[in-house]
Amino acid sequence: MKDLRAEFPILATLSRGKPLVYLDSAATAQKPQVVIDAISDFYSHGNANIHRGVYQLSERATLAWDAAREQVARFIGAPDVNEVVFVRGTTEAMNLVAHSFLPRAARPASRAPVVLVTEMEHHANIVPWQLAGATTIAIPVTDAGELDLDAAERMLAEGPSLLAVVHVSNTLGTINPIAQLCRMAHAHGVPVVVDGAQAAPHIPVNIAELGCDFYAFSSHKTFGPTGIGALWAKREHLEAMTPYQGGGDMIDLVTFERTTFAEVPRRFEAGTPHIAGAVGFGVALKWIMALDRPAVEAHEMQLMRTASEQLSAVPGLRLVGTAAQKAAVVAFTLDGAHPHDVASMLDGEGVCVRAGHHCTQPLHKRLGLSASVRASFAPFNNHGDVEALVKGMHKVRKVFA
Repeated sequence: MKDLRAEFPILATLSRGKPLVYLDSAATAQKPQVVIDAISDFYSHGNANIHRGVYQLSERATLAWDAAREQVARFIGAPDVNEVVFVRGTTEAMNLVAHSFLPRAARPASRAPVVLVTEMEHHANIVPWQLAGATTIAIPVTDAGELDLDAAERMLAEGPSLLAVVHVSNTLGTINPIAQLCRMAHAHGVPVVVDGAQAAPHIPVNIAELGCDFYAFSSHKTFGPTGIGALWAKREHLEAMTPYQGGGDMIDLVTFERTTFAEVPRRFEAGTPHIAGAVGFGVALKWIMALDRPAVEAHEMQLMRTASEQLSAVPGLRLVGTAAQKAAVVAFTLDGAHPHDVASMLDGEGVCVRAGHHCTQPLHKRLGLSASVRASFAPFNNHGDVEALVKGMHKVRKVFA
């Protein structure tokens, strides 16, 4: 892990004059040098628009774009590379499904669709459905931060149009049983869309094993650049969906009377895409796949458990989310201290954490909180980072005591 840490140049910088302790990978992950180099190399030596250029530079850019899509397919075990749609990130993926698929999923078609979500969802898996005119109903979460699967079964039996569920909670770290939920949903004829933004960086994702209909994740959380991500969908769904953005490379034939669209997935990729981002995205996924992933997962879990245990010893500190199956996220509150004040004081120690509602306001309301502090871990973190966090929290506690 020491060698892996050296691959991230930003970790050699200082924060507030102290060694940088970056514990906010759930918001955005830092980038290894190989990703930075790939983006720089594309702009320095390979920059051109894709698909329509007949000159060599454009052809090379097109090959790089296509190779990135193939890398995404390999990363999630997609059986068909053309089932992978490039989007700006998980949020745009959810909006695409909401506007292009959800109207076809309404049951019955004459009524407004009902989307079954959970109380732990990110706003990106709530707001798009509401904007598309759907009613969102939430599966309850226990005090420990786990889904109530009995309630899920009852609610699925009522025949919602869609189940939209997060794979790993960005606030709680809870790893939801996606394969089980998909079996339950499909038994009632309900398609499933999965927000995999927090899962993809931490646990292997295999579409066939999960059994979902849609899976979305973002580049910037998987150590790649911002502004790019992927939506995987069963081809039968993509073929039935109409685009919700138009222009550029998504067309087949345009006249003033009518327009026909390109084959999937290009019909959902309007305009000049983030080509350099896709190149960096592909390199980041290749970098992840080259790691000893079981060892990395064990390392992250050890950091999470150590942090949870030592933070619990801080007087007045309460952990938020204690599910049996968790990813490397630790959220907490401190009596008498607003999370923003806690994060600001930790910043003075060079420790970067997130404070607020983490785009999960309904979850915080369910837990009786307005906000929380969140520390999230990545492969480049070490026990020194945990020590800095815990030491910083003891200092914070003394101030607010």
